[in-house]
Amino acid sequence: MKKLILTAAALALSTGFAMADTVRMGTEGAYPPYNFINDKGEVDGFERELGDLLCEKAGLTCEWVTNEWDSIIPNLLSGNYDTIIAGMSITDERMETIDFTQNYIPPAASAYAALSADADLSGVVAAQVGTIQADYVAKSGATLLEFATLDDTVAAVKNGEADAVFADKDALAPFVGSDMSWAGDDVPLGGGVGIGMRKSDAELKGKFDAVITEMKADGSLNAMIKKWFGDEATVF
Repeated sequence: MKKLILTAAALALSTGFAMADTVRMGTEGAYPPYNFINDKGEVDGFERELGDLLCEKAGLTCEWVTNEWDSIIPNLLSGNYDTIIAGMSITDERMETIDFTQNYIPPAASAYAALSADADLSGVVAAQVGTIQADYVAKSGATLLEFATLDDTVAAVKNGEADAVFADKDALAPFVGSDMSWAGDDVPLGGGVGIGMRKSDAELKGKFDAVITEMKADGSLNAMIKKWFGDEATVF
């Protein structure tokens, strides 16, 4: 559900994954409920539960690595971890640089949230840097105000720096309530969320794809989505 614009030529590396090794799962740790750091200082959330299960079913040993969002693709290509499982939307632009498994979250809505439902969505709109939402705002005619994290974008609305925030609707939902409202219409973006990996790691991609296919067929993936995103979440 996020998009990072990169110069593919500058990042084309040949680093590969050896199937006998531990799979290092790279995530942001700052995008609940997809991924976050819990009170024990551990990676938690939907993608932690899903990633651990994928590894178990694929017969792999996995460990978790956190990385800031704006450098998450370069550090995958540099070999600092083997996958990106961090709420990342599958886009044609990203696929010029990295590969993806099939989606484990179907295409879902992005939305605006503001202090009032009639906020000016053509004014200043906050979005997380390097996301498909930031790209959309930049092309919409509104003034884009980018921040490093989702929390920062919401804070910008609350402190008056921005008229609205634009992000994944399911990620914004916990912030909408007594002091924030949905504004405008939902906007469908992206091709769903998948696991990003180096193009050289076709064998690893195949293992994860096989398990995701199995989980879609038996309904367990839909059940996990509803557990973390609610009964109204978009499912397969």
